[in-house]
Amino acid sequence: MDKDRIAGSAKDFAGKVESTVGGVTGDAKAEAAGRVREGTGSAQNLYGQAKDAARQATDTAASYGKAAYDNSGDAFRDGSQAIADKVQENPLGSMLIAGAVGFALGLLMRRQPQRLPPSRTRYFG
Repeated sequence: MDKDRIAGSAKDFAGKVESTVGGVTGDAKAEAAGRVREGTGSAQNLYGQAKDAARQATDTAASYGKAAYDNSGDAFRDGSQAIADKVQENPLGSMLIAGAVGFALGLLMRRQPQRLPPSRTRYFG
């Protein structure tokens, strides 16, 4: 619990007591001051609640991130093992696929950039 929530609740309670005492005694000034203190206490309490909610959301996001990071190594190992199993099941197909990918990359890297033909402009000098 945040200290702003505690202080806000205390101010809210003190403001209610002050406004009640002012209302009973007929002192309008004390009653108004109590209502002001009650309002500031409520606002401070809400501010403390917002800080608590933000802290809780941050902690939750951090725990989700840590869990995802911890599980990422397992997912990578599982994927690597699945690929290794597929290669062991069908080595010829794997070699053909790897060769096709290598050939396509070689073509893409060797390809000359296309040049635009020179522009044909007329000179009316």
